[in-house]
Amino acid sequence: MAPEKNDRSNRIPISFLDADVETSSGAASESGDSDVSDDDQELTNHMATDNEATAPEPESFDAEDSPLQPSPQADGSGEAAPRAGGPEVAELIATRAELKRLESEVKELRDSLARRQADFENYRKRMESKRAETHNRVVADIAAKLLPVLDNLKRALETEASVEASESDEFRHFLSGVDLIYKQLSGVLEALGVKPVAAIGEPFDPRLHEAVVTEETDEYEPDTVMQEIVRGYRLGDKLLRPALVKVAVKK
Repeated sequence: MAPEKNDRSNRIPISFLDADVETSSGAASESGDSDVSDDDQELTNHMATDNEATAPEPESFDAEDSPLQPSPQADGSGEAAPRAGGPEVAELIATRAELKRLESEVKELRDSLARRQADFENYRKRMESKRAETHNRVVADIAAKLLPVLDNLKRALETEASVEASESDEFRHFLSGVDLIYKQLSGVLEALGVKPVAAIGEPFDPRLHEAVVTEETDEYEPDTVMQEIVRGYRLGDKLLRPALVKVAVKK
């Protein structure tokens, strides 16, 4: 209850009358014997007066006072707040700590996975590069051993071409077989990536050509390959053998 204030203009007095006493007194007077004495009536009136004198002062309520709110525990409409340090709080703290640990573990696993993927990609590229280098090296070794055979077949065809007309049919058939072997071997090397170097009619390139003979002529421009003596070959961007050529020079 709010304390009393000096200003009583806003207070509403409430009086509690002892109605039960008056009612009981009236009922007793009506239902009692008719010969009740005057002394008994005076005693009754005196007791009522004493009750009124000793009755407590009626309580007054201030209109400005805020109404009291019932506690949620009293009417059962609300729930009691958890006590500090209770098992619910401890469980909540443990759950949050476990969540943080799991988040950190997930982040570490993702970083590890990203590193593993990057390492695997680098490993794959290195393996592809090494495999290509190994393939080219093996093909270059095989081609280096087969190119002299190809050169000899070509020389045989060029030498026998001049006397082919005067030879017998059997010899011409033999030359046809040699030419067929030469073409087949050239096709195998070309399938492996070995290709001849362009020479005749091309400008002299010291990276691809090796000049063994020069000749003064007006038929070709200066520093132009006139004749291919030995054919050169290349494997991709790698030069297996330069072409041995005759180069034209100005008179």
